[in-house]
Amino acid sequence: MPKRKRSSRRWLDRHVNDPYVQRAQADGYRSRAAYKLLELQDRDRLLRPGLRVVDLGAAPGGWSQVAAAAVGRGGRVVALDVIPLDPIDGVDIIEGDFREDDVLRQLTETLGRESLDLVLSDMSPTLS
Repeated sequence: MPKRKRSSRRWLDRHVNDPYVQRAQADGYRSRAAYKLLELQDRDRLLRPGLRVVDLGAAPGGWSQVAAAAVGRGGRVVALDVIPLDPIDGVDIIEGDFREDDVLRQLTETLGRESLDLVLSDMSPTLS
């Protein structure tokens, strides 16, 4: 196995010891980013029961988890990402680039005649 770069090791050490990472694991969230959306939700009440929500760039799924809990069974959450996602309760997952016609068609088919209420995104570029 190749030796890790010193900078990678430092990042991994910071990540493992990050209190939000530890809290997310304890609370069952897929990422520490879930707390960003929970903070926005507390402040701005973006998510409400019954809303139809799309989460663009959803991997690993922390925001989709929060959204699904907030919109409840009467709502709908669709997660889109180029990275494969493991299933999330209450979330429809579409793998692909939302800028491509085929993926947009899948989204339209998934929503059916339902209109969309909110688009969420916590995307960042892949830098490596």
